[in-house]
Amino acid sequence: MAKSHHGKIAVVSGGANGIGQAFAQRLAEDGAHIVIADIAPGSDTARMVEQAGRQALACTCDVASEDSVKALAAEVTSRFGGCDILINCAGIFPNQPFDQMTFADWRRVLAINLDSVFLMSAAFVPGMKQRRWGRIVNMASSTLGSVVSGFAHYMASKAGIVGITRALASDLGPFGITVNAISPGLTRSPGTLVRTPRAGMASMEDEYRHAASMQAIKRPELPADLVGTVSFLTSDDAAFMTGQTLNVDGGRVRS
Repeated sequence: MAKSHHGKIAVVSGGANGIGQAFAQRLAEDGAHIVIADIAPGSDTARMVEQAGRQALACTCDVASEDSVKALAAEVTSRFGGCDILINCAGIFPNQPFDQMTFADWRRVLAINLDSVFLMSAAFVPGMKQRRWGRIVNMASSTLGSVVSGFAHYMASKAGIVGITRALASDLGPFGITVNAISPGLTRSPGTLVRTPRAGMASMEDEYRHAASMQAIKRPELPADLVGTVSFLTSDDAAFMTGQTLNVDGGRVRS
């Protein structure tokens, strides 16, 4: 167990399933109490957290809505006194050719993937500054270093996450707050399983296999492959590391 997690309060957006759920479970095992912020029910994740011996609070939250995020922050403050660790994991990844993409499509992806990072950080950073300790981890994507099509809005949102990660690291470093990002590859999770595969792929299983063939580690990525990185980045061991984006993608992007 990482000593620095014991008794900390971690807010995980998108924590109801998939990667977010895996993060919530690992941080609970590390000693943190968990707030699950998701539009989907977080009861399953809450049970996992409680089985690890930690407190859980599942909140319905639209992370693209300022009012919803402010209500979440008020509930977290009322229940726990604030947030020490913020994991911005909520996101969507539709595959749309650019010439079929509407401005509404563009704005929806940017709102959920990027605006949410601003809103969630704005809601919880003041408390972190007061305590002069905090950890923020954002989710970027290894697609930024890959050749893919049909993801203009998604890739723009993830490039923005790399940018805001670096900017917030500069602004918040003097207050003992670190801000880093993780770039996973295509991860086999409930969210990606229901996707329509890209052109030329018969199924998502084919897409997972194709992605694995381009990696140094030639098997599909799983949420469990990411949890060690989030555990490290939110610990005292990473106190001198900030503004970084770590590729955790089986070696697909080798730079």
